[in-house]
Amino acid sequence: MLFLMTLIIGTLMSISSYTLMGVWMGLEINLLSMIPIMQKKMNLLSTESSIKYFITQAMASSILIMAIIMMTMKTGLLSTVEKSSYMMMNSALLTKMGMAPFHFWFPEVMEGLSWMNCTIMLTWQKLAPMVLVMYNMIFPTFMNMIIVVGLLISSIMSFNQISMRKLLTYSSINHMSWMMSSMMIMQSIWLYYFIIYVMITVNMTMLLNKNNISSMPEMFLSMNNNNLTKLLFMMNFMNLSGLPPFLGFLPKWMTIQMLINMNLIVLSTVMVITTTMMIFIYMKISMTSMILNMDQINWNFTMNKKNNFNMAMMNFMVLTLLITTTIIFNII
Repeated sequence: MLFLMTLIIGTLMSISSYTLMGVWMGLEINLLSMIPIMQKKMNLLSTESSIKYFITQAMASSILIMAIIMMTMKTGLLSTVEKSSYMMMNSALLTKMGMAPFHFWFPEVMEGLSWMNCTIMLTWQKLAPMVLVMYNMIFPTFMNMIIVVGLLISSIMSFNQISMRKLLTYSSINHMSWMMSSMMIMQSIWLYYFIIYVMITVNMTMLLNKNNISSMPEMFLSMNNNNLTKLLFMMNFMNLSGLPPFLGFLPKWMTIQMLINMNLIVLSTVMVITTTMMIFIYMKISMTSMILNMDQINWNFTMNKKNNFNMAMMNFMVLTLLITTTIIFNII
């Protein structure tokens, strides 16, 4: 509980600090709080993941402090130093949140974490770096390149993925690309997108945690002769892909609408195509789980009716929220 509080304090310190040194200190507090949380179970996989996470984050922090020093230097080549230092700072922040093409540590770290730690990594740990990138979004060309690379890598790497943690990791990279494009045009859309993304991700990880699922074969086995579980997973996958009439569609709709209004047609086209690829991947998983029926289950699977009812109500609320928010959006 102590480390969870310092994790929250570090993030809030970073996004509310007036000085660059305060930003860096907040990120370091966040990092040093996350390591003990990852080590809670004390097994070989969590230890390996925490070491990989620490090394990557330490390297990103070193680049960040170097960029901060360069930005505060008094030189005759102020414009050149400022441009390179801003790019270094953004690269370090993108590495910290696992955005492509600085994402190579992210899937490997996620593989060794529990679902609770995966939830923290996919949601809260994105907040501070993303807000700081939003503050430093000075070079649109650089950010557009990052967005396109993130969309392409996430959609391609999601194909034939059997690990649920890696699938959610690449889905997170895809959503981060969308959020970065939304923060380029309007910060309120980014905030709305981030809140909806957190809701969907928490809902998905809770469902996977309750069913003790880590891979596709385990998911198919857990759905055996359980139509409600199949329906819940299908709704979550469709929600995660942003398919209407689910809640995940609304922020993507708003983002595309604003991008087209700003004549960013090429970026909008790439985003729609890659999202269509992600929808195909999730549809393939959903349809396979609906038609596949395993005759034998290799482990004891227990989920009582109360948990089933709670998960069904959560998914129903997420589904109906789209209708409510769409009405409010049109009225406003």
